Amino acid sequence: MQAEDALIRELAAIVGKEAVLYREEDLIAYECDGYVIHKQQPLAVVFPATTEEVSRVVKLLHQRKIPFIPRGAGTGLSGGASPRGGEVIISLVKMKKLLHVDWENRLAVVQPGFVNLKLTNSVASKGYYYAPDPSSQYACTIGGNVAENAGGAHCLKYGVTTNHVLGMELVLANGDIIEIGGVPDAPGYDLMGLLTGSEGTLAIVTQITVRILKNPEDKKTVLAYFDSVEDASYAVSDIIAIGIVPAALEMMDKTAIEGVEAGNYPVGHPQGLQALLLIEVDGISAGIEDQIEEILTVCKQRNVIQVKVAETEQERAQWWANRKTAFPAMGAISPDYLVQDGVIPRSRLPEVLEKVEAISQRSGLRIANVFHAGDGNLHPLILFDARKPGETELAARVGSEILKVCADVGGSITGEHGVGIEKQEEMRFVFTEEEIQAQTRIRSVFNPENLLNPDKLFPKPSRCAEVRKAASHL
Repeated sequence: MQAEDALIRELAAIVGKEAVLYREEDLIAYECDGYVIHKQQPLAVVFPATTEEVSRVVKLLHQRKIPFIPRGAGTGLSGGASPRGGEVIISLVKMKKLLHVDWENRLAVVQPGFVNLKLTNSVASKGYYYAPDPSSQYACTIGGNVAENAGGAHCLKYGVTTNHVLGMELVLANGDIIEIGGVPDAPGYDLMGLLTGSEGTLAIVTQITVRILKNPEDKKTVLAYFDSVEDASYAVSDIIAIGIVPAALEMMDKTAIEGVEAGNYPVGHPQGLQALLLIEVDGISAGIEDQIEEILTVCKQRNVIQVKVAETEQERAQWWANRKTAFPAMGAISPDYLVQDGVIPRSRLPEVLEKVEAISQRSGLRIANVFHAGDGNLHPLILFDARKPGETELAARVGSEILKVCADVGGSITGEHGVGIEKQEEMRFVFTEEEIQAQTRIRSVFNPENLLNPDKLFPKPSRCAEVRKAASHL
């Protein structure tokens, strides 16, 4: 206890007494992120306000060999910001400034605690926006988006976070401050590609330079209703096959539609639908109407029940609010849910959704599918009741089984939510032991003592890997 008290005093000397939490009642809120199945209490939570303060905090913890975890808004869905127990959480929410906008070069410089949607709102007056738009964009931070390589509904056409990050300022695991990237980008290793999506295991991002885009000249949004998941799935591939890459191409099945209609932003979707597609195209005005006509034709060829184009911006916004609040809306039809985010080849959608339904029937748990259909990024929401003994564990097993299906058809275990704690063992679905070891060696270059967000992302070595490692030292 004396050592802990001394640590708290030293942390307070760096960031101020009011910027350190250490009492049990204050730490409860930091036991987990959006992945609520795993909960452990941190040793303390510290709130630095500058890069220099982050550096000093990290140097102190590194010197004392105390593990630490960077944290943004806590909206992550894989446990990436959840403690294993005894770490110090470095919360970056006070570092929330928009530092600079370069209109000529179309870039902005932000601190990691700057909220995603605030960037678009901040540059909208001059006709610009920030493209990555995860559903939690009203709350999630750009630093967290970098850690998870977040995507969003409009990333089919414009790419995920890594496609919009131009430079970073970082605090390394020993407290050193470095800068990478920038404009123009220097030749050499793609360190920004490596850091983006590394889930806080390589460095703490304290400043980010991002690309901002000019608003498209025009956009149109289509809502299409189907009485067959299979028809809706084939329509997705058909739209891409005719040469149209929509800005967004989203899908919801019957259970997901039931959830969003019971939520806070109902649209009035007809009852009994098996699936819907929400499709948006944007670009130069001259070609938009032609694209819409081609999309309508494809939907009709796939037995669409009804298809309509948003007539006003208000109607379009209502449709998107209905889609983007789908996750929390599931609380209206289920006490608990677990969401996965496997990725599959777009052409395998009908087959995989059929297998997901079979898993649902076999397990007895309802599964709502709401996802980025255009790039094959599934979001099956496994509905369960944590009050019933064994259902939480069953939901986790169902999630793992779905990820195995995704991997088996040539996909991946995560598209944007990350691995964190949740999917560590599932890493073996897509990587060999040798490939996992290669990745852990890269981590060791940046984080040699595994103090920075420890024991995340990678599975524990299998027994055979341990034997091989021991043999290599003989």
